[in-house]
Amino acid sequence: MFTAIISILALLAIAVAIILFIASRKPDEFRVSRSVTIKAPPGKIFPWFDTPRSMNVWNPFVKADPAIRIDYSGPGSGAGAMCTWEGNSQVGKGYVEVLETTPFSRIVVGLHMIKPLRADNRVEYTFTPRGDATEATWSMSGRQSLLAKVMTVFIDCDRMVGGQFEKGLAEVKALAEKQP
Repeated sequence: MFTAIISILALLAIAVAIILFIASRKPDEFRVSRSVTIKAPPGKIFPWFDTPRSMNVWNPFVKADPAIRIDYSGPGSGAGAMCTWEGNSQVGKGYVEVLETTPFSRIVVGLHMIKPLRADNRVEYTFTPRGDATEATWSMSGRQSLLAKVMTVFIDCDRMVGGQFEKGLAEVKALAEKQP
């Protein structure tokens, strides 16, 4: 009996060591990015991203909790516009702040998660004219802690988060292409 327990503990220790080794080999930085082509000029798309209130119309992360509590502060749009939220376990708690805008071409947002896991990431929205359309890109990057690296051993975060980006961009596409 004692040898069986020791064997099980040894196997668990080896499994944990292997997982930690794999995780430690993962990059310290991550980046997730998705794009969509929207049949509209950048000036028609940009406002959907430049204000936290407009972002939350289409943001799939917000839609995951119908009872989410959202507060806005700072200017209505552009640098300094902020949004704080607190919701269920899918949504968590955190805040975003628009850090910089280059009208009709780029918006940089600081994303600060407090729950379920603490994270400080950079979100960028870029808008590139493509003839009579615009390529809209949603990207997020940041540092990965060892805990985050361990999670990526089991979860494909690029696919999970990227899938949400794809949903949000599809929603913006529908909204922008529907506008007169």
